[in-house]
Amino acid sequence: MNPLQLMKQAQQLQERMQQEMSSLTVEGASGGGMVTVVANGHKHLQKLTIDPEAVSKEDVEMLQDLIVAAVNDALRKVDDELKTKVGGIMGGLGLPGLP
Repeated sequence: MNPLQLMKQAQQLQERMQQEMSSLTVEGASGGGMVTVVANGHKHLQKLTIDPEAVSKEDVEMLQDLIVAAVNDALRKVDDELKTKVGGIMGGLGLPGLP
C-alpha cells in the first residue's frame, strides 16, 4: 500500500472519529435514577440531574457516592460506544490484519 494513501486514510479516520466523538452522548445513572449525568464522546459532562429525594443534609456522603457512580457509568458507556464505533470504522479501511 502506498504510504501517502495510508496517511490520507489515517487522517480521514481521525476526522471521522472526532465527528463521532462530538456527536455521541450517553447517559449514566445511579441510585435507581436518583442521579443521572449526560456525557459526550470527549468525556465532558453535559448535564447533571439530582432527584430532590436524594438530597439530605444528614447523608451528603451518599449523594457524593451516587454522583461518582453516575459519572463513572456514563464514562464507561462512552468507552464502550467508542470501541464499537472504532471497530466498525477500522474494519472499513480494509487494512491487512484488521477485522
